[in-house]
Amino acid sequence: MSVIYDHFERHSHGEGLKGRSTHYCPGCGHGLVHRDLAESIEALGIQDRTVLVSPVGCSVFAYYYFDVGNTQAAHGRAPAVAIGHKRANPNSIVISYQGDGDLASIGLAETISTAQMGIPITVIFINNAIYGMTGGQLAPTTLMGQKTTTSPEGRTKAMGMPLRMAELIAQLDGPVYVERVALYDAKHRIKAKKAIEKALRIQAEGRGYAFIEVLSECPTHLKMNPEETEAWVKECMEPIFPLGVKKDEVVEPWWDAAQTPNFEPEKVLALVGASQEAPTRHAKGFPLHLGGHDISFKLAGSGGDGAQTAALLLARTAINEGFDATNIPSYGPESRGGTSYADVHIAEHEVLNPGAPDPHVLVAFNAPSLTKFAPTVREGGVIIYDSTVVEDLSSLPPLASGVKMVGVPLTQLALGLERPMVKNIVALGAIQAVTQLFPPETFLSTIRMVLKDKPALLPLNEAAFAAGLRHASLTHA
Repeated sequence: MSVIYDHFERHSHGEGLKGRSTHYCPGCGHGLVHRDLAESIEALGIQDRTVLVSPVGCSVFAYYYFDVGNTQAAHGRAPAVAIGHKRANPNSIVISYQGDGDLASIGLAETISTAQMGIPITVIFINNAIYGMTGGQLAPTTLMGQKTTTSPEGRTKAMGMPLRMAELIAQLDGPVYVERVALYDAKHRIKAKKAIEKALRIQAEGRGYAFIEVLSECPTHLKMNPEETEAWVKECMEPIFPLGVKKDEVVEPWWDAAQTPNFEPEKVLALVGASQEAPTRHAKGFPLHLGGHDISFKLAGSGGDGAQTAALLLARTAINEGFDATNIPSYGPESRGGTSYADVHIAEHEVLNPGAPDPHVLVAFNAPSLTKFAPTVREGGVIIYDSTVVEDLSSLPPLASGVKMVGVPLTQLALGLERPMVKNIVALGAIQAVTQLFPPETFLSTIRMVLKDKPALLPLNEAAFAAGLRHASLTHA
Protein backbone atom coordinates (compact mmCIF):
# COMPACT_ATOMS: atom_id res chain seq x y z
CA MET A 1 0.00 0.00 0.00
CA SER A 2 1.37 3.42 -0.96
CA VAL A 3 2.19 5.70 1.96
CA ILE A 4 1.17 8.75 -0.07
CA TYR A 5 -2.49 8.92 -1.03
CA ASP A 6 -3.34 8.78 -4.73
CA HIS A 7 -5.68 11.74 -4.35
CA PHE A 8 -5.58 14.65 -1.94
CA GLU A 9 -9.09 15.48 -0.80
CA ARG A 10 -8.11 18.91 0.40
CA HIS A 11 -8.72 20.17 -3.15
CA SER A 12 -11.97 19.44 -4.99
CA HIS A 13 -12.60 16.33 -2.89
CA GLY A 14 -9.69 14.60 -4.59
CA GLU A 15 -11.13 15.04 -8.09
CA GLY A 16 -9.39 16.45 -11.14
CA LEU A 17 -5.96 18.06 -11.31
CA LYS A 18 -6.36 19.83 -7.96
CA GLY A 19 -6.90 16.48 -6.31
CA ARG A 20 -3.34 15.54 -7.24
CA SER A 21 -1.60 18.73 -6.12
CA THR A 22 -0.36 19.68 -2.67
CA HIS A 23 -0.69 23.07 -1.01
CA TYR A 24 3.05 23.70 -1.27
CA CYS A 25 4.44 26.41 -3.51
CA PRO A 26 6.38 25.41 -6.67
CA GLY A 27 9.99 24.73 -5.77
CA CYS A 28 9.30 24.21 -2.06
CA GLY A 29 11.47 21.59 -0.39
CA HIS A 30 8.60 20.12 1.62
CA GLY A 31 7.41 18.06 -1.34
CA LEU A 32 10.79 16.36 -1.74
CA VAL A 33 11.00 15.56 1.96
CA HIS A 34 7.45 14.21 1.90
CA ARG A 35 8.42 11.87 -0.93
CA ASP A 36 11.58 10.69 0.83
CA LEU A 37 9.77 10.21 4.11
CA ALA A 38 6.99 8.19 2.46
CA GLU A 39 9.44 5.99 0.55
CA SER A 40 11.49 5.39 3.70
CA ILE A 41 8.40 4.38 5.67
CA GLU A 42 7.44 1.98 2.91
CA ALA A 43 10.98 0.53 2.60
CA LEU A 44 11.14 -0.19 6.33
CA GLY A 45 7.67 -1.75 6.39
CA ILE A 46 6.48 0.45 9.23
CA GLN A 47 3.45 2.14 7.65
CA ASP A 48 0.85 0.50 9.88
CA ARG A 49 2.55 1.66 13.08
CA THR A 50 3.71 5.13 12.03
CA VAL A 51 2.25 8.28 13.60
CA LEU A 52 3.08 11.61 11.93
CA VAL A 53 2.79 14.69 14.12
CA SER A 54 2.29 17.91 12.16
CA PRO A 55 1.94 21.24 14.01
CA VAL A 56 1.21 24.78 12.82
CA GLY A 57 3.27 25.83 9.79
CA CYS A 58 3.68 24.74 6.20
CA SER A 59 3.32 21.07 7.20
CA VAL A 60 -0.06 21.65 8.83
CA PHE A 61 -1.94 19.73 6.08
CA ALA A 62 0.39 16.71 5.99
CA TYR A 63 -2.46 14.44 7.02
CA TYR A 64 -4.02 14.95 3.58
CA TYR A 65 -1.01 13.28 1.98
CA PHE A 66 0.27 10.53 4.30
CA ASP A 67 -1.66 7.30 4.73
CA VAL A 68 -0.38 6.75 8.26
CA GLY A 69 -1.59 7.64 11.72
CA ASN A 70 -1.79 11.43 11.79
CA THR A 71 -2.14 13.84 14.65
CA GLN A 72 -2.14 17.63 14.91
CA ALA A 73 -0.25 19.62 17.53
CA ALA A 74 -0.49 23.17 18.74
CA HIS A 75 2.21 25.57 17.54
CA GLY A 76 5.59 24.31 18.78
CA ARG A 77 4.15 21.42 20.80
CA ALA A 78 4.80 18.57 18.35
CA PRO A 79 7.62 17.02 20.44
CA ALA A 80 5.40 16.91 23.53
CA VAL A 81 2.60 15.28 21.51
CA ALA A 82 5.15 12.85 20.05
CA ILE A 83 6.23 11.79 23.55
CA GLY A 84 2.58 11.15 24.43
CA HIS A 85 2.10 8.90 21.41
CA LYS A 86 5.33 7.00 22.03
CA ARG A 87 4.57 6.45 25.70
CA ALA A 88 0.98 5.42 25.06
CA ASN A 89 1.97 3.05 22.25
CA PRO A 90 5.65 2.11 22.61
CA ASN A 91 5.61 0.03 19.43
CA SER A 92 4.64 3.01 17.27
CA ILE A 93 7.04 4.89 15.00
CA VAL A 94 6.52 8.56 15.84
CA ILE A 95 7.69 11.35 13.54
CA SER A 96 7.68 14.99 14.61
CA TYR A 97 7.69 17.00 11.37
CA GLN A 98 8.40 20.70 12.00
CA GLY A 99 9.57 23.96 10.45
CA ASP A 100 12.11 26.43 11.82
CA GLY A 101 9.62 28.87 13.30
CA ASP A 102 7.75 26.05 14.99
CA LEU A 103 10.71 24.00 16.23
CA ALA A 104 13.36 26.63 16.91
CA SER A 105 11.19 29.49 18.18
CA ILE A 106 7.93 28.87 20.01
CA GLY A 107 8.73 25.17 20.43
CA LEU A 108 12.38 25.46 21.45
CA ALA A 109 11.81 24.37 25.05
CA GLU A 110 9.88 21.28 23.95
CA THR A 111 12.53 20.54 21.33
CA ILE A 112 15.42 20.64 23.80
CA SER A 113 13.70 18.75 26.62
CA THR A 114 12.44 16.02 24.28
CA ALA A 115 15.87 15.57 22.68
CA GLN A 116 17.53 15.32 26.09
CA MET A 117 15.06 12.63 27.17
CA GLY A 118 16.34 10.50 24.31
CA ILE A 119 13.08 8.60 23.82
CA PRO A 120 13.09 6.91 20.38
CA ILE A 121 11.28 9.37 18.13
CA THR A 122 12.34 10.89 14.81
CA VAL A 123 12.36 14.65 14.28
CA ILE A 124 12.37 16.02 10.73
CA PHE A 125 13.31 19.70 10.89
CA ILE A 126 12.68 21.77 7.75
CA ASN A 127 14.95 24.83 7.80
CA ASN A 128 14.14 27.35 5.07
CA ALA A 129 15.42 30.35 7.07
CA ILE A 130 12.05 32.09 7.18
CA TYR A 131 8.47 31.87 8.45
CA GLY A 132 6.91 30.40 5.32
CA MET A 133 3.29 29.85 6.31
CA THR A 134 2.57 33.11 8.13
CA GLY A 135 3.99 35.74 5.80
CA GLY A 136 7.77 35.63 5.53
CA GLN A 137 8.79 37.00 8.93
CA LEU A 138 12.20 36.71 10.58
CA ALA A 139 12.88 33.19 11.83
CA PRO A 140 15.46 31.94 14.34
CA THR A 141 17.41 30.58 11.36
CA THR A 142 17.19 33.69 9.16
CA LEU A 143 20.66 34.64 7.87
CA MET A 144 22.51 37.82 8.79
CA GLY A 145 21.53 40.56 6.37
CA GLN A 146 18.58 38.56 5.04
CA LYS A 147 15.51 40.69 4.40
CA THR A 148 12.15 39.55 5.71
CA THR A 149 8.80 41.22 6.32
CA THR A 150 9.89 41.95 9.91
CA SER A 151 13.50 42.80 9.03
CA PRO A 152 13.03 44.81 5.81
CA GLU A 153 16.58 46.21 6.02
CA GLY A 154 18.08 42.81 6.72
CA ARG A 155 18.84 40.88 9.90
CA THR A 156 21.25 42.72 12.16
CA LYS A 157 23.28 41.59 15.15
CA ALA A 158 20.77 43.31 17.41
CA MET A 159 18.21 40.75 16.20
CA GLY A 160 20.39 37.86 17.27
CA MET A 161 22.49 35.41 15.30
CA PRO A 162 21.03 32.48 13.32
CA LEU A 163 20.36 29.47 15.50
CA ARG A 164 22.19 26.28 14.47
CA MET A 165 19.80 23.65 15.70
CA ALA A 166 21.66 20.52 14.55
CA GLU A 167 24.78 21.56 16.46
CA LEU A 168 22.68 22.50 19.49
CA ILE A 169 20.88 19.16 19.55
CA ALA A 170 24.10 17.20 18.97
CA GLN A 171 25.60 18.62 22.19
CA LEU A 172 22.89 16.99 24.29
CA ASP A 173 23.33 13.56 25.84
CA GLY A 174 19.93 12.23 24.75
CA PRO A 175 20.14 12.09 20.92
CA VAL A 176 22.03 9.26 19.21
CA TYR A 177 21.91 10.51 15.61
CA VAL A 178 21.92 14.10 14.31
CA GLU A 179 22.57 15.11 10.70
CA ARG A 180 22.04 18.16 8.51
CA VAL A 181 21.24 17.59 4.83
CA ALA A 182 20.21 19.67 1.80
CA LEU A 183 18.07 19.30 -1.31
CA TYR A 184 19.68 21.61 -3.88
CA ASP A 185 20.95 18.89 -6.26
CA ALA A 186 20.51 15.17 -6.96
CA LYS A 187 23.56 14.13 -4.93
CA HIS A 188 22.35 15.85 -1.79
CA ARG A 189 18.77 14.65 -2.26
CA ILE A 190 20.06 11.07 -2.20
CA LYS A 191 21.97 11.82 1.02
CA ALA A 192 18.87 13.41 2.53
CA LYS A 193 16.76 10.35 1.83
CA LYS A 194 19.40 8.05 3.34
CA ALA A 195 19.54 10.20 6.46
CA ILE A 196 15.76 10.17 6.86
CA GLU A 197 15.60 6.40 6.42
CA LYS A 198 18.43 5.90 8.91
CA ALA A 199 16.69 8.08 11.47
CA LEU A 200 13.54 5.98 11.14
CA ARG A 201 15.48 2.72 11.33
CA ILE A 202 17.16 3.83 14.55
CA GLN A 203 13.74 4.40 16.07
CA ALA A 204 12.33 1.13 14.72
CA GLU A 205 15.23 -0.73 16.34
CA GLY A 206 14.62 1.01 19.66
CA ARG A 207 18.03 2.68 19.73
CA GLY A 208 17.03 6.26 20.50
CA TYR A 209 16.23 9.81 19.37
CA ALA A 210 17.23 11.01 15.88
CA PHE A 211 17.16 14.54 14.47
CA ILE A 212 17.43 15.40 10.78
CA GLU A 213 17.73 19.04 9.76
CA VAL A 214 16.92 19.69 6.10
CA LEU A 215 18.01 22.91 4.39
CA SER A 216 14.99 23.61 2.24
CA GLU A 217 14.05 26.07 -0.49
CA CYS A 218 11.32 28.71 -0.13
CA PRO A 219 11.08 30.49 -3.52
CA THR A 220 7.96 32.44 -2.54
CA HIS A 221 9.46 34.43 0.33
CA LEU A 222 12.95 34.63 -1.13
CA LYS A 223 11.29 36.06 -4.25
CA MET A 224 13.35 33.82 -6.51
CA ASN A 225 12.62 31.07 -9.00
CA PRO A 226 13.34 27.46 -7.90
CA GLU A 227 16.76 27.34 -9.59
CA GLU A 228 17.86 30.59 -7.97
CA THR A 229 16.63 29.36 -4.60
CA GLU A 230 18.63 26.15 -4.87
CA ALA A 231 21.73 28.22 -5.58
CA TRP A 232 20.93 30.48 -2.61
CA VAL A 233 20.71 27.48 -0.26
CA LYS A 234 24.07 26.19 -1.51
CA GLU A 235 25.92 29.50 -1.58
CA CYS A 236 24.32 31.37 1.34
CA MET A 237 22.75 28.87 3.74
CA GLU A 238 25.27 26.05 3.66
CA PRO A 239 28.25 28.15 4.85
CA ILE A 240 26.21 29.14 7.93
CA PHE A 241 24.63 25.71 8.38
CA PRO A 242 27.37 23.22 7.39
CA LEU A 243 26.08 19.89 6.14
CA GLY A 244 27.03 16.54 7.58
CA VAL A 245 26.66 14.19 10.52
CA LYS A 246 26.84 16.04 13.83
CA LYS A 247 26.40 12.99 16.05
CA ASP A 248 26.19 9.26 15.37
CA GLU A 249 26.47 6.98 18.38
CA VAL A 250 26.35 3.21 18.28
CA VAL A 251 23.76 2.31 20.88
CA GLU A 252 22.35 -1.08 21.64
CA PRO A 253 18.54 -1.39 21.46
CA TRP A 254 17.09 -0.39 24.82
CA TRP A 255 13.49 0.67 24.23
CA ASP A 256 11.04 -2.05 25.26
CA ALA A 257 8.18 -1.77 22.83
CA ALA A 258 6.31 -4.57 24.58
CA GLN A 259 5.64 -2.57 27.73
CA THR A 260 2.34 -1.09 26.68
CA PRO A 261 0.75 1.10 29.38
CA ASN A 262 -2.32 -0.20 31.13
CA PHE A 263 -5.45 1.85 30.48
CA GLU A 264 -7.90 -0.17 32.60
CA PRO A 265 -9.80 2.41 34.70
CA GLU A 266 -9.55 0.34 37.88
CA LYS A 267 -5.75 0.08 37.73
CA VAL A 268 -5.28 3.72 36.73
CA LEU A 269 -7.43 4.86 39.66
CA ALA A 270 -5.44 2.62 41.98
CA LEU A 271 -2.20 4.34 40.95
CA VAL A 272 -3.45 7.67 42.26
CA GLY A 273 -5.11 6.18 45.32
CA ALA A 274 -8.62 6.97 44.12
CA SER A 275 -11.56 5.05 45.48
CA GLN A 276 -13.80 3.13 43.11
CA GLU A 277 -16.74 3.47 45.45
CA ALA A 278 -19.41 5.85 44.22
CA PRO A 279 -20.01 8.69 46.70
CA THR A 280 -23.36 9.01 48.38
CA ARG A 281 -25.49 11.67 46.72
CA HIS A 282 -27.47 14.04 48.89
CA ALA A 283 -28.96 16.56 46.44
CA LYS A 284 -32.39 15.90 44.97
CA GLY A 285 -31.49 17.61 41.73
CA PHE A 286 -29.49 20.36 40.09
CA PRO A 287 -29.72 23.81 41.77
CA LEU A 288 -31.59 25.47 38.93
CA HIS A 289 -32.62 28.35 41.19
CA LEU A 290 -29.13 29.84 40.88
CA GLY A 291 -29.22 30.53 37.17
CA GLY A 292 -30.07 27.64 34.90
CA HIS A 293 -28.15 24.54 33.93
CA ASP A 294 -24.64 25.98 34.34
CA ILE A 295 -23.56 27.98 37.40
CA SER A 296 -20.28 29.89 37.56
CA PHE A 297 -18.25 30.89 40.61
CA LYS A 298 -15.18 33.02 41.11
CA LEU A 299 -13.14 32.69 44.31
CA ALA A 300 -10.45 35.32 44.79
CA GLY A 301 -8.06 36.53 47.45
CA SER A 302 -4.45 36.96 48.46
CA GLY A 303 -1.95 34.20 47.92
CA GLY A 304 -2.33 31.95 50.97
CA ASP A 305 -6.00 32.75 51.59
CA GLY A 306 -6.99 29.31 50.35
CA ALA A 307 -9.15 30.43 47.43
CA GLN A 308 -7.60 27.79 45.18
CA THR A 309 -8.25 24.96 47.64
CA ALA A 310 -11.82 26.11 48.23
CA ALA A 311 -12.42 26.20 44.47
CA LEU A 312 -11.06 22.68 44.07
CA LEU A 313 -13.27 21.40 46.88
CA LEU A 314 -16.28 23.14 45.36
CA ALA A 315 -15.70 21.42 42.01
CA ARG A 316 -15.19 18.02 43.65
CA THR A 317 -18.38 18.50 45.64
CA ALA A 318 -20.36 18.98 42.43
CA ILE A 319 -18.72 15.95 40.82
CA ASN A 320 -19.64 13.82 43.83
CA GLU A 321 -23.26 14.76 43.19
CA GLY A 322 -22.95 13.46 39.64
CA PHE A 323 -22.67 16.81 37.82
CA ASP A 324 -19.97 18.12 35.51
CA ALA A 325 -17.56 20.65 37.01
CA THR A 326 -14.39 22.49 36.04
CA ASN A 327 -11.81 24.39 38.07
CA ILE A 328 -9.43 26.85 36.37
CA PRO A 329 -6.82 28.42 38.69
CA SER A 330 -5.07 31.73 38.02
CA TYR A 331 -2.27 32.64 40.39
CA GLY A 332 -1.09 36.01 39.15
CA PRO A 333 2.53 37.20 39.52
CA GLU A 334 2.78 36.80 43.31
CA SER A 335 2.72 33.60 45.33
CA ARG A 336 2.06 35.07 48.79
CA GLY A 337 0.34 38.35 49.43
CA GLY A 338 -0.63 38.82 45.79
CA THR A 339 -3.97 38.24 44.11
CA SER A 340 -5.01 34.82 42.93
CA TYR A 341 -8.38 33.54 41.79
CA ALA A 342 -10.09 30.46 40.45
CA ASP A 343 -13.07 30.00 38.16
CA VAL A 344 -15.45 27.14 38.88
CA HIS A 345 -18.31 25.97 36.68
CA ILE A 346 -20.94 23.46 37.75
CA ALA A 347 -23.21 22.15 34.99
CA GLU A 348 -26.13 19.79 35.04
CA HIS A 349 -24.86 18.05 31.91
CA GLU A 350 -21.61 19.50 30.49
CA VAL A 351 -19.49 22.58 31.07
CA LEU A 352 -18.98 24.23 27.70
CA ASN A 353 -16.75 27.11 28.81
CA PRO A 354 -14.65 26.81 32.00
CA GLY A 355 -13.98 30.53 32.30
CA ALA A 356 -16.13 32.72 34.56
CA PRO A 357 -15.84 36.33 33.33
CA ASP A 358 -19.31 37.14 34.73
CA PRO A 359 -19.87 34.74 37.64
CA HIS A 360 -23.14 34.02 39.36
CA VAL A 361 -21.31 33.94 42.69
CA LEU A 362 -18.17 35.76 43.82
CA VAL A 363 -16.29 34.88 47.03
CA ALA A 364 -13.79 37.64 47.86
CA PHE A 365 -11.25 37.06 50.63
CA ASN A 366 -9.76 40.57 50.50
CA ALA A 367 -10.56 44.14 49.40
CA PRO A 368 -8.54 44.19 46.14
CA SER A 369 -10.34 41.07 44.94
CA LEU A 370 -13.71 42.53 45.85
CA THR A 371 -12.95 45.78 44.05
CA LYS A 372 -11.66 44.01 40.97
CA PHE A 373 -14.30 41.34 40.50
CA ALA A 374 -17.50 42.66 42.13
CA PRO A 375 -18.49 44.67 39.01
CA THR A 376 -18.23 41.49 36.91
CA VAL A 377 -20.89 39.59 38.87
CA ARG A 378 -23.93 39.16 36.66
CA GLU A 379 -27.35 40.66 37.33
CA GLY A 380 -29.07 38.99 40.27
CA GLY A 381 -25.83 37.37 41.41
CA VAL A 382 -24.32 36.99 44.87
CA ILE A 383 -21.13 38.36 46.45
CA ILE A 384 -19.79 36.82 49.65
CA TYR A 385 -16.90 38.82 51.12
CA ASP A 386 -14.74 38.60 54.22
CA SER A 387 -16.12 41.37 56.41
CA THR A 388 -13.17 40.95 58.80
CA VAL A 389 -10.80 42.58 56.31
CA VAL A 390 -13.32 44.49 54.14
CA GLU A 391 -14.98 47.09 56.32
CA ASP A 392 -15.57 50.00 53.93
CA LEU A 393 -17.75 49.44 50.86
CA SER A 394 -18.06 53.10 49.93
CA SER A 395 -15.37 52.92 47.25
CA LEU A 396 -16.81 49.81 45.61
CA PRO A 397 -17.52 50.29 41.87
CA PRO A 398 -21.16 50.13 40.69
CA LEU A 399 -22.65 46.64 40.65
CA ALA A 400 -25.11 45.00 38.29
CA SER A 401 -28.78 45.18 39.13
CA GLY A 402 -30.00 42.89 41.88
CA VAL A 403 -26.56 41.75 43.10
CA LYS A 404 -26.70 40.70 46.78
CA MET A 405 -23.80 41.58 49.08
CA VAL A 406 -23.28 39.21 52.03
CA GLY A 407 -20.50 39.99 54.50
CA VAL A 408 -19.20 37.05 56.52
CA PRO A 409 -16.23 37.46 58.91
CA LEU A 410 -14.34 34.51 57.45
CA THR A 411 -11.02 35.37 59.08
CA GLN A 412 -12.57 36.15 62.46
CA LEU A 413 -14.50 32.89 62.52
CA ALA A 414 -11.33 30.97 61.62
CA LEU A 415 -9.41 32.76 64.37
CA GLY A 416 -12.13 31.71 66.78
CA LEU A 417 -11.14 28.16 65.97
CA GLU A 418 -7.48 29.14 66.52
CA ARG A 419 -6.62 28.19 62.93
CA PRO A 420 -6.80 31.11 60.49
CA MET A 421 -5.89 28.80 57.62
CA VAL A 422 -9.36 27.23 57.65
CA LYS A 423 -11.13 30.42 56.58
CA ASN A 424 -11.55 28.88 53.12
CA ILE A 425 -13.56 26.04 54.68
CA VAL A 426 -15.57 28.67 56.55
CA ALA A 427 -16.21 30.17 53.11
CA LEU A 428 -17.60 26.85 51.83
CA GLY A 429 -20.09 26.87 54.70
CA ALA A 430 -21.05 30.43 53.78
CA ILE A 431 -21.53 29.44 50.13
CA GLN A 432 -23.93 26.68 51.13
CA ALA A 433 -25.90 28.93 53.46
CA VAL A 434 -26.23 31.81 50.99
CA THR A 435 -26.78 29.89 47.75
CA GLN A 436 -28.31 26.58 48.91
CA LEU A 437 -26.16 25.03 46.20
CA PHE A 438 -26.20 21.54 47.75
CA PRO A 439 -27.19 20.12 51.14
CA PRO A 440 -24.57 20.62 53.87
CA GLU A 441 -23.86 16.89 53.93
CA THR A 442 -22.66 17.11 50.31
CA PHE A 443 -19.87 19.50 51.28
CA LEU A 444 -19.02 17.55 54.42
CA SER A 445 -18.73 14.32 52.43
CA THR A 446 -16.16 15.95 50.17
CA ILE A 447 -14.19 17.32 53.12
CA ARG A 448 -14.17 13.87 54.74
CA MET A 449 -13.05 12.26 51.49
CA VAL A 450 -10.18 14.71 51.07
CA LEU A 451 -9.07 14.30 54.68
CA LYS A 452 -9.44 10.51 54.88
CA ASP A 453 -5.68 10.14 55.39
CA LYS A 454 -5.57 13.02 57.90
CA PRO A 455 -8.39 12.18 60.30
CA ALA A 456 -6.96 14.42 63.04
CA LEU A 457 -7.81 17.48 60.93
CA LEU A 458 -11.39 16.47 60.26
CA PRO A 459 -13.04 17.89 63.44
CA LEU A 460 -11.41 21.29 62.85
CA ASN A 461 -12.58 21.47 59.24
CA GLU A 462 -16.08 20.29 60.09
CA ALA A 463 -16.24 22.99 62.77
CA ALA A 464 -15.01 25.60 60.27
CA PHE A 465 -17.71 24.61 57.77
CA ALA A 466 -20.36 24.73 60.50
CA ALA A 467 -19.20 28.18 61.61
CA GLY A 468 -19.49 29.62 58.11
CA LEU A 469 -22.83 27.93 57.58
CA ARG A 470 -24.27 29.16 60.89
CA HIS A 471 -23.07 32.77 60.60
CA ALA A 472 -24.03 33.18 56.95
CA SER A 473 -27.46 31.69 57.60
CA LEU A 474 -28.12 34.31 60.24
CA THR A 475 -26.66 37.15 58.13
CA HIS A 476 -28.41 36.16 54.95
CA ALA A 477 -31.73 35.63 56.68
